[in-house]
Amino acid sequence: MTPQLLQLSTEAPFQCLSLTADLHRFVQVHGERDGAVVVAAQHTTTAVIVNELEERLLLDLQQWLRQLAPPTSSWKHNDLELRPGIPDDEPRNAHAHLQALLLGHQTTVTVRNGALQLGRYQDVILVELDGPRQRSVALQWLSA
Repeated sequence: MTPQLLQLSTEAPFQCLSLTADLHRFVQVHGERDGAVVVAAQHTTTAVIVNELEERLLLDLQQWLRQLAPPTSSWKHNDLELRPGIPDDEPRNAHAHLQALLLGHQTTVTVRNGALQLGRYQDVILVELDGPRQRSVALQWLSA
């Protein structure tokens, strides 16, 4: 099965986008019945999670991440003047890198009889931590 690269645009510094419909299409187009789909973010300031795409939970997620890695802390990665070769438009985004480490950059979803094996409230979600930006997410099929 041919890998696919999803191209997405985010619109806010923190945003959660469902990828579940994209995964359904990926599985359906390729006609595989049993296996798994690996979903991997191509950026160090995004994450891929499986959870409930519910507005209040996402607000809680954002608050929790800000508590664990606040944007206002004095992170060494944000000392741009000490990093050679940094472009003028480089963001101070250490918090986003650290938040992404907490969540992880990929997940694997099993497929059985052509259907994603997700629970009732589960969605595959791209978490933007340093937007708005153009983002890429890789999808790869694993045969059973």
